[in-house]
Amino acid sequence: MQRFENKVVVVTGASRGIGGSIAVAFAKEGATVIGVARSSQDDVAADAGKNYHAISFDLGDASADALAPLVAGIIAKFKKIDVLINNAGIIRRAPAVEFSQKDWDDVLRINLTSPFFLTQAVAKWWLGAGRAAAGADDRLRIINIASLLSFQGGITVPAYAASKHGIAGLTKALANEWSSQRINVNAVAPGYVETENTRALREDPARNQAILSRIPQGAWARPDDIAGACLYLASGDANYVNGAILNVDGGWLAR
Repeated sequence: MQRFENKVVVVTGASRGIGGSIAVAFAKEGATVIGVARSSQDDVAADAGKNYHAISFDLGDASADALAPLVAGIIAKFKKIDVLINNAGIIRRAPAVEFSQKDWDDVLRINLTSPFFLTQAVAKWWLGAGRAAAGADDRLRIINIASLLSFQGGITVPAYAASKHGIAGLTKALANEWSSQRINVNAVAPGYVETENTRALREDPARNQAILSRIPQGAWARPDDIAGACLYLASGDANYVNGAILNVDGGWLAR
């Protein structure tokens, strides 16, 4: 299937893990995919094929003033943005009484501040020239990558939990403002996924077993499991889905 032929999809944090899988999934369904990441995207580009375009950009150093030109440059080259997936994120682990301000600021900036201002820049374009040039049935799709820690506190990850609670709230707030403007803002909340961010948990035998025993499906998710949820939210099947947070967690939150 080529459900996203002639669509332009921007994925942040696309160099590996969940972001890389999302980027490849959209490219294989015909989308023109623009990956935004600070690390090399060569492996993802090889898997995605000719529809993939990499932009080297550090969202950790980006200000609101830097994100608007990034969006403008993408639109100038590719004419539009149909889907924005705010996936880039980091995690820092330390007890709350020892958590440094630098770690706090780094996590909140990458996980929450940059997604907001990137989304703001794309929405400004859509509410102006973008929507006017689009077809009557076209929509702008914003998909944020939330987390189980949008609902729970976790252990020794206070900044990450705060940022992901913020992403959940931001998703709802923007949907309230923009849903009448043919903008769908939703989020996917992954469970425990086999990525670099969770390596420390998987390599700790006690923590790994504790996590697996809580997951009804009895296994860690793969990055591809998250990509499928993003494909759904970006499709016409989700036209009436707005402000939702879709849990993809193997049943974790149901337990």
